[in-house]
Amino acid sequence: MAMHIPSNASSAAIPARWGLVPVVLLAVVVLLYSALGTVPAGHRGVLLRLGRVTGEVKGEGLYAKIPFIDTVRIMDCRIQKEQVKTECSSKDLQTINAILALNFRVQPDRCQDVYQNIGMRYLETIVAPAMQEGVKAAIAQYTAEELVTKRETVRERMTELLGQRLAPLGIKTETLNIINLTFGAAFNQAIEAKVTAEQNALAAKNVLAQRQYEAQQLVATAKGKAEAMQIEAESLRTNPSILRLRALEKWNGQLPRVMGSTALPFIDVDGLTANPSGN
Repeated sequence: MAMHIPSNASSAAIPARWGLVPVVLLAVVVLLYSALGTVPAGHRGVLLRLGRVTGEVKGEGLYAKIPFIDTVRIMDCRIQKEQVKTECSSKDLQTINAILALNFRVQPDRCQDVYQNIGMRYLETIVAPAMQEGVKAAIAQYTAEELVTKRETVRERMTELLGQRLAPLGIKTETLNIINLTFGAAFNQAIEAKVTAEQNALAAKNVLAQRQYEAQQLVATAKGKAEAMQIEAESLRTNPSILRLRALEKWNGQLPRVMGSTALPFIDVDGLTANPSGN
């Protein structure tokens, strides 16, 4: 005997099937969202499979992965900055307070090693401590005075030490800047005393040079006078008429009232001019 299925039962099954469509679409969207992702510019994605580093690194842009199994950790490979302040000692045991800033980056081809060996907190874990260590090691090789006069050499030495420490870990050192070096009170007093001594020595040197110059001028003047007197004496000896010329040069044009010598009597010039006849 055939069974008769009511028409309203088949019509009720159709809406039930249509009700599953949104669920299926939602599942597809979730799967696609879980299977796709993007890596921002200047970053790399470290692929993990069930929490294990696979060694595969995703480049910038869109990537695909296995949903719910693969995970991508984004690593920043752009230049980053870390600044530290530290207190250390110089070669001559002077206390130095240093502030330094380091520009560095995670090497793109080594970011999976950085993530696996150090983790995401590589700045606090390895970069900052390496800067402290490198700064102290470099400053200990120079005296306090050399830290002032050889600042660029000190900076290059610090950069070299940091590179040796960070490069094997996958972190590249770009540039290191010495922001400030502050010295202890004892060194500042020593520098001030040295500057004062140098200024005093320079002043004394200038005074000595001035006196030497004045002495040389006096010697030159005396030498000139002696040579002039010698030339004049020689001229008088060879030419006696120069004396008469000198006398004429000094004569004011007036005759003396009385003239005489050991051989001639004195003559009253006024009397002669008053009584020319001699009476």
